[in-house]
Amino acid sequence: MPVIFIGHGSPMNALRNNRWTQNWRQIARDMPRPRAILAVSAHWYVGETAVTAMASPRTIHDFGGFPPELYAARYPAPGEPALAAQVCDLLADYAVRLDLEWGLDHGSWSILMHWYPNADVPVIQLSIDVGLTARACYELGVRLRPLRDAGVLLLGSGNVVHNLREIDWSDRAVARPWALEFEQLVSDALLLGDVAALTNVADFGAAARRSVPTPEHYLPLLYLLGAAHPGEVWSIPARGIDMGSISMLCARLG
Repeated sequence: MPVIFIGHGSPMNALRNNRWTQNWRQIARDMPRPRAILAVSAHWYVGETAVTAMASPRTIHDFGGFPPELYAARYPAPGEPALAAQVCDLLADYAVRLDLEWGLDHGSWSILMHWYPNADVPVIQLSIDVGLTARACYELGVRLRPLRDAGVLLLGSGNVVHNLREIDWSDRAVARPWALEFEQLVSDALLLGDVAALTNVADFGAAARRSVPTPEHYLPLLYLLGAAHPGEVWSIPARGIDMGSISMLCARLG
């Protein structure tokens, strides 16, 4: 199976038919159907590595101030406890906790509603551990690589540029120059397979500081980096800046 990073942007994309969600649906059409999905979402950023292990994960509405129809949305995909146990075995050095409370947050279901609207592919989520360095996130991803050969799709959901303070909510929002610069730097590094650059984004300078003011939306990409087989090359099926300061870059490996 491939690994896919999706720039998920606004939670409203769950319900919208726009150029971003059209790209997501095309990505799904272009890849084989997985037997299950392991998602790493920016919105489960906690002090440990945990994996959802319930048979029926709940739909989490982890946002505020949006229309009622978004809160009414449900994504009733099944979980897969056996896959969660396998993840624990693969990540034995990380003392992974089997979680029975979290579920699927909007970083996952807002995308999956477009990929598999019938919610008929099992989904589990892996948390992002705030205590791990960028390099450690990459190395954890290396341990997940065998799942791909077992028909499991690895999905990373975040935004490589995510600066909420500089969002332009108007209909005429123009991409910030530093956002375009950083998105290009990340794209170039991905295409080159430059793990050192991608795990040390501070070296990209001022554009990185404004694009990644907090790490949680960038880190899902690093979990996927480690899952590459030797010689695999990344592709960029979609990119662009939304609302001035949110990168909607999508990347595919394999």
